[in-house]
Amino acid sequence: MPPRLRFAPSPTGYLHVGGARTALFNWLYVRRHGGVFVLRIEDTDAERSSWDMVQGIVDGMRWLGLDWDEGPDVGGPHAPYFQSERLQKYRGAAERLVADGHGYYCYCNPEELARKRDEGQAKGEGWTYDRTCLALPKEEIARREAASQPRAVRFLVPQGQTEFTDLVRGTIRIDHANIEDFVVLRSDMHPTYHLSVVVDDIDMAITHVVRGEDHISNTPKQVLLYQAFGKPMPAFAHLPLILGPDKRRLSKRHGATSVMEYERSGYLPEAMVNFLALLGWSPGDDREVMTREELTAVFTLEGIGGGNAVFNPEKLDWMNSQHILRMPPAEVLRRIEPDLRAAGLWQDDLAGARREWFYKVIELLKARAKKLADFAVTSRPFLADAIEYDPEAVKKHLSRPETPELLAALRDRLASVDPFTAGPLEAAVRELAEARGLKAAGLIHPLRVATTGQAVSPGIFEVVELVGKERTLRRLADATRVAV
Repeated sequence: MPPRLRFAPSPTGYLHVGGARTALFNWLYVRRHGGVFVLRIEDTDAERSSWDMVQGIVDGMRWLGLDWDEGPDVGGPHAPYFQSERLQKYRGAAERLVADGHGYYCYCNPEELARKRDEGQAKGEGWTYDRTCLALPKEEIARREAASQPRAVRFLVPQGQTEFTDLVRGTIRIDHANIEDFVVLRSDMHPTYHLSVVVDDIDMAITHVVRGEDHISNTPKQVLLYQAFGKPMPAFAHLPLILGPDKRRLSKRHGATSVMEYERSGYLPEAMVNFLALLGWSPGDDREVMTREELTAVFTLEGIGGGNAVFNPEKLDWMNSQHILRMPPAEVLRRIEPDLRAAGLWQDDLAGARREWFYKVIELLKARAKKLADFAVTSRPFLADAIEYDPEAVKKHLSRPETPELLAALRDRLASVDPFTAGPLEAAVRELAEARGLKAAGLIHPLRVATTGQAVSPGIFEVVELVGKERTLRRLADATRVAV
């Protein structure tokens, strides 16, 4: 049967980098193998869950392009996809465990259990539940039930070992002596994670569970539940942790961890997907810059490494720049329009009569762009009538006594260049420099500052060509006055 995988976030925070990578790996596997991707919201923790957080998760997934085949907003044969709407299923499953001898009622006071656990830890001793309620006579249980005494349901862990194969880490074996009789249904009639996730994965026919390695300790308990329900367990794959550059677990101290923060910072979703895919997975060759389609075509769970992955912001910047570089100018224009509007640089003819000209500007600027937001800064000399001078650039390249006269001579020389294109412009500047006994840089640097206001730019002759003759000559005249 086609694989069925799920991403099941708790809506207690926005979609963070770790969750996004988990969703991506599930999505890539499903899309490669023609399966079904399910979005399930694990919101049984009502106090910490909110619709705003659900929306934040959905927005992050949609920005990344991770669509789902079944889920809260698209429906499906296994609805509902909010755990808060499935509580009766979990309660019924807990009762079946008790009826089948795999579970029992626990009437112990939670505060008393917490006290015993704390006392054991204070003595440096481990403490596990002592099965007090398992030993209750049937008559006592009946009396407490008749009195509606609050109680939880515990799973009765059998003797022996649990073994499962992790597709990333291989065989994992746990002795049941290390697993206490864990609670599956709390006294408030809400399920614990172990019960709800197993019931849902069974009900939704999930074939593979791909999640973070912090869930490895949960898996043996869930395997026991599959066995108790008489259902085959899915294949498990636990992903390595994502660390910050300091090799500590990725957190807010390393900067933005919410996926949508990267969108607001000018990163491309294509680059983010590419970057996340390589956090702990390899295509098996030296490729790094890959499209979503290329990733889908080669993704395997076996390609996931066991070692922790390092989130390197500089690598993300590089990858983003590579995706920008490969993007057609028409698409770049579509994506940067909001930034240009916000900067007061947008003009409707950029998408009309001057479109081809602006495509050339974009192509020139792409090579230096790390983020989409960069275009609103670097395109200003091409779109604005007036430029802003960097004081350091003026000090370095326009402050010599002879500079005003050189700028005037440069203006006169460029006024006669025809056609006003990069090749003839460069020849004219170099000829003027040679005639005056100067190195070409002695004219090129003042020309750059006069034209762009900055000490650094793309190739200056390509810049001058696209700025155009009229504005270039006017800026040279303006710079003459600035240099005085």
